[in-house]
Amino acid sequence: MEASPLSIVIGLALVAALFIAVSIIKRILRDGVLPKAGLSRAGSSAVATLTAYGVLVVGMLTILPITFPGFNLNTLSVMLGALSFGIGFGLRNIADNFVSGLILLFEQPIKVGDRIEVRGTAGEVLEVRARSTIVRTNDHIEIIVPNSQLLSEQVTNWSHSSNRVRLRIPVGVHYKSDVRVVEKALLEAASELDDVMKDPAPTVNFAAFGESSLDFQLWVWTETMSQRPQNLRGAVNFKIWDKLKKCGIEIPYPQRDLYVKEWPGKSGEI
Repeated sequence: MEASPLSIVIGLALVAALFIAVSIIKRILRDGVLPKAGLSRAGSSAVATLTAYGVLVVGMLTILPITFPGFNLNTLSVMLGALSFGIGFGLRNIADNFVSGLILLFEQPIKVGDRIEVRGTAGEVLEVRARSTIVRTNDHIEIIVPNSQLLSEQVTNWSHSSNRVRLRIPVGVHYKSDVRVVEKALLEAASELDDVMKDPAPTVNFAAFGESSLDFQLWVWTETMSQRPQNLRGAVNFKIWDKLKKCGIEIPYPQRDLYVKEWPGKSGEI
């Protein structure tokens, strides 16, 4: 198997053209053909990525005989053996991430459009690549997560089966408050927001008798704000404040009672 300078130049040009073609094919399938065929955003991304991998493999097998005359399956097996040797010594992490990416694309425990939380960071999955997954937080910061990490660690997927999520919003009120009035005020606050689902309906949980307050939790469901839960929490809190203020219900400050058993110094001295 010998390669001339001309065949190498031709091979490099063909490889460059192949990568450009694969990128174009992937984009057309993901953004045009597959969505029009009825596939979801996640399904379109997965099928387009796997198709791009297939085209890339077929293209490389076509280009190699042109670049290296005499290239055959025996040569390929030798190259794969050398590659496996290299993986064992220095490319293990890359291989792990690549295989993990294939598993993510086939099984789809995490897919494009999902809201996930890993290592305390939450965001929307933008793309599952060969080596890593791109996650964008609500601060519009894109985080690159190695694919192997998504399979080896615990990941919270807020929208694996659906975009419906429940938020628990804590509220503390003064001990003098009428708990039934508080319950009514919280439900009214939730019902006035379009992003809060009517079915399942919001519910109020009398959580505990706190040290300084009666502790409630307002439970609300949403589908439209699953990617921006903090925004919905803020909107609900604004409504809660208005309703409690209107009803004359006080939100207390934490307080402590201090008892002095004995004042230091002589009796009568201050």
